[in-house]
Amino acid sequence: MDLDFWWLLIIPVAFAFGWIAARYDLKTLLSESSNLPRSYFRGLNFLLNEQPDQAIDAFIEVVKLDPETIELHFALGNLFRRRGETDRAIRVHQNLLGRADLPVSERDHALFELGQDFLKAGLLDRAEETFGRLESGDYALGAQRALLTIYEIEKDWSKSIETAQRLETMGAEPLDKEIAQFHCELAQEALQQKKPADAAEQLELALKANPQNVRATILAGDVKAAGGDHAGAIAEWQRVEEQNSSYLPLVAEKLMKAYAALGRAAEGADLLTSYVDRYPSNDLLDVAYQHVADLRGGDAAHTLARTQMQKSPNLAGMTRLLEAQIAAADEPRRGELELMRTLIKQRTKNLPRYTCQNCGFRARLFYWQCPGCSGWETYAPRRVEPIAASN
Repeated sequence: MDLDFWWLLIIPVAFAFGWIAARYDLKTLLSESSNLPRSYFRGLNFLLNEQPDQAIDAFIEVVKLDPETIELHFALGNLFRRRGETDRAIRVHQNLLGRADLPVSERDHALFELGQDFLKAGLLDRAEETFGRLESGDYALGAQRALLTIYEIEKDWSKSIETAQRLETMGAEPLDKEIAQFHCELAQEALQQKKPADAAEQLELALKANPQNVRATILAGDVKAAGGDHAGAIAEWQRVEEQNSSYLPLVAEKLMKAYAALGRAAEGADLLTSYVDRYPSNDLLDVAYQHVADLRGGDAAHTLARTQMQKSPNLAGMTRLLEAQIAAADEPRRGELELMRTLIKQRTKNLPRYTCQNCGFRARLFYWQCPGCSGWETYAPRRVEPIAASN
């Protein structure tokens, strides 16, 4: 009986404590809410009613009334930057950095956001200086990634290599593909400046970073061809088949020129014909067709085009097949075939040839770095199928 009596006393006491705690929390919440400016709630109301411009004005008023609202500063700055108002975003983040009492972590955050503002505004030198101040801390890795973007935009490939290597030491994902491409860019510049030794050195470094880098192999062939070593150039370009056969169209014409320089054009045509047979491609067919027609005549070119059309029907291959048939047709039949060829050419001439596999950017020229998303090696080196592209 005594135990039951004590339980009867404990229950109302526990209830009383709970009621007091709830009252205290409610008073605290009301006190904190009363300390918030009315502009804050007006801003929230504007956001809920999908009125972003009025919400921004309200939140700016909050920031003026209560400078301690650090998170609101960051939110406003990011919103300005997304809207393209980079000058206002810069002012918000610079005001934050001007506060003497700003904690170190928040100062780094403000520096990172300010660097993003400068980058968005195209002020690359100021963005570089800002990101360069973030050598350690939570935002160091992001700052280095932003610096890499800046150096790629500026085409400062030496700094790009250094930054990519630094990122890897900081725990970022492997950047072997990008580093190899940076070395290839330096090799390309050396070739333009007629410095083959420097180009060859950069290409060795590119292949060391990424042994499967096809561009380095192609450029190595270019270096040897420029020095008159056509046999060495052929050997380099033939290595493309081992690395990635889909890139063979990029060296097809180069191979034929090298074989012709050695007086072995027929051997080169045989090689291209074998490539077309093993790796069907419109680009390979275009190069092989013309050289086969010049060296062996229209009948041989016709056979080549017909065989490829049987394997992989497409409009580009049909154009070549019609050209071969036109060359062998009599006058009445030739007119009909020429009309068909003209119609197909009109249908396909404005279609892009290459498509970025990352962002879908389309172009008639092949790029190692996509002009749309700046990704490296995102273009498949083969034509877009015209029929599929038109659907």
